[in-house]
Amino acid sequence: MWFGCFYLCVYTGGVVDKYIILIKKIGAYIQLMNIYFRPLLWPSIFSVIIFAILFSFGTWQVKRLFWKEALIERYTTQSQSNPIKNPSKLDSSINEFKSVEFTGSFLHKNEIYITGKTYEGNAGFHVITPFELNNNKIILINRGWVSEGYRNPEKRKFSLVEGQILIKGIIRYPQKKGYFVPENDGKNGFWFTIKPNEIINFLNLTSNKVINNYYIDALRQGEKLTLPIGVTGKPKLRNQHLSYAVTWYGLALSLLFVYFSYHMSSGRLSFKKNDNNE
Repeated sequence: MWFGCFYLCVYTGGVVDKYIILIKKIGAYIQLMNIYFRPLLWPSIFSVIIFAILFSFGTWQVKRLFWKEALIERYTTQSQSNPIKNPSKLDSSINEFKSVEFTGSFLHKNEIYITGKTYEGNAGFHVITPFELNNNKIILINRGWVSEGYRNPEKRKFSLVEGQILIKGIIRYPQKKGYFVPENDGKNGFWFTIKPNEIINFLNLTSNKVINNYYIDALRQGEKLTLPIGVTGKPKLRNQHLSYAVTWYGLALSLLFVYFSYHMSSGRLSFKKNDNNE
């Protein structure tokens, strides 16, 4: 162990020494150079502002990358952990994406539909149905996707399971409305965001019986797809922030290249080697 630590110190020390020597050489080279630079005022101001914007966008995407990777890891860890089976624990704090298994019955007459949802490119809705647990508490279940043709429950009576049923799913926190997403309009049947409080108030459910801190995404049961189509329990979160960051940083570097190339071509930037005889 001590030998390994000694070797690591010697190795890293050697690398550091090499970098110090390289920096000294670069500094000596710069001293030998005579740099002539006469920047144009407005192009320089414009370039500095645009460069700062592009660089900040790239940095923001890097932060988003770390956030998305942490979210995917948390989703995977929680959804694949041992499920909560005691419904009384829903009254306490639970991590989002935690797996659960509860027995109860659906209140099909109170189901609502989240519009604007797709499955493999097909437009449709998510069916949200109140679920009465064995302890008489009620929680909303996102049962999954149905097409426009099966929105009407009369056309999918096979999905209206009566009596006691075992639900397997994952805990979800109330959704936050996006900037360009309309407000929920329950009176006209337009729902865009799963906000348990709004849905519960619209359905006039007894407030002291309802759990509004969470809702549950129902998991698919078996390999055969049945309506509504639930979630797989595997993260399907787009994570292209690295490519976005590279794009923004690349644009920033391209701007610098164009800026300095223009000044060189117009004779406002030049590099000349100093004459040691002077």
